[in-house]
Formats: sequence, C-alpha cells, structure tokens
Amino acid sequence: MNPIAIKVACSNCNLRELCMPLGLNQDELDRIDSLVAVRRKIKRGATLFRNGETFTALYAIRTGFFKTSITTEDGRDQVTGFQMAGEIIGLDGIVNDHHTCDAVALEDAEVCEMPFERIEELSREVNALQRHVHKIMSREIVREHGVMLLLGSMRAEERLAAFLLNLVQRLHARGFSALELVLRMTREEIGSYLGLKLETVSRTFSKFVEDGIVEVKQRHIRILDTEALKRIVNQQTQACL
Repeated sequence: MNPIAIKVACSNCNLRELCMPLGLNQDELDRIDSLVAVRRKIKRGATLFRNGETFTALYAIRTGFFKTSITTEDGRDQVTGFQMAGEIIGLDGIVNDHHTCDAVALEDAEVCEMPFERIEELSREVNALQRHVHKIMSREIVREHGVMLLLGSMRAEERLAAFLLNLVQRLHARGFSALELVLRMTREEIGSYLGLKLETVSRTFSKFVEDGIVEVKQRHIRILDTEALKRIVNQQTQACL
C-alpha cells in the first residue's frame, strides 16, 4: 500500500471519460492533472480505508475491484456496494469527515488518491469539476435508492437478475463484453449485498442455468438470454442500481 509516484497524467488516462469531467480546455486539464497526489497499489484482501478513519481524500479506481462493507451490531459483515475501475470511492467520508465503511480490494488494484481539500479548491475554479462531483454524489444517492427498492420489494430472482444486468452494463461501459463476466466477489458477498442467504443465491443461479438464461462455470458467467433477465426484473429498477 505504499504510495507510488504518479507517472501518467489524468488527461492521458484511458479511464478519463469515466471518472473525469468532459469538455475541459487545456488549462483546466492541467489543473485537474494536479489533483492526483499519488497512486496507491492495494493488494487483494487489503483495506483502502476503514470505518472510523479520518476522511482526507476520494479515490479514483484505476484498476481492480473493491467492496464496501459495514459491521452490524451482531458482528456480521454487511456488504454495501461493489466498485470497479473508473468509479470514485470514499464519498461516505464527506458527511462527518470520517469514513463510515470499510473498503477492501477484491483483487490487486490501483487507485488515484485525490485530496478532498484540493478537490474543493479546484471546484471553485473549474465549474465542470464541481458539476462532476455533484453528479457523482447524485449517482450514489440514486444507486442507494435502487438498492432500497431492490431489498424491500423484489424476489430473489429479481434481485439477482438486476444485479447481473447492472454489473455487466457497468463492465460493458469499460470496454468489456456485454454477455460475459468474471465475478470478483463470492456468492456469499453477493448474498450479503442483495439481502439473500448463500443457499438462495446458489439456488437462484442454478435456476437461471436450468432455464437457459445463463451459463455458469465457477465465477465465469455467460449471459445467454439478456431479454429473459430484463423480463424478470423491472427495467426502470435495474437502471437505478
């Protein structure tokens, strides 16, 4: 987890369109480039930040996959989200200057650390950055509303179908296949996120396989019938996840 000196500027990063504002002029791009203090490599299973730690920065995920989780009063690990390359992590700390969850790498990862004080300072000078930060926050609120709806009113099949559709949609935006994915999380972690028992997740995957909707080989998932998944879940709901 040692900081790594930054080598590639944000303006030349292949994830720029996913995590940075569009339509900036060269002067604004140069300012944005100065946002990233360091790059940090996080080993699989290592923690980027923990619940209760002082909030100082947001992190743009450059490579890898993370999960965020909280520990419930009875000691259980409750997964609250999964984050991938091109997404921003750490927004939970803005509210009271302390992180409210743990962020753990599900595979070897690299993040760009952006001090929040610097983000606030630059946001006052570059309007596009301010709008972009607001957009990221708004997206997080909408996602949480989608999860609440998912947990509150959907059957197990609907929850898993919505999860798979959302995951493959996000991966496709990053240039990956729209029909195949490798799950970086365990079925137990999926169940924790979706409010389902491990047995229910496994049984639902098996039903999808029997119905010819997906093909499953351990963590490799191939979607055979996207329309069937969409029929299972309300499209408006899955767009919110």
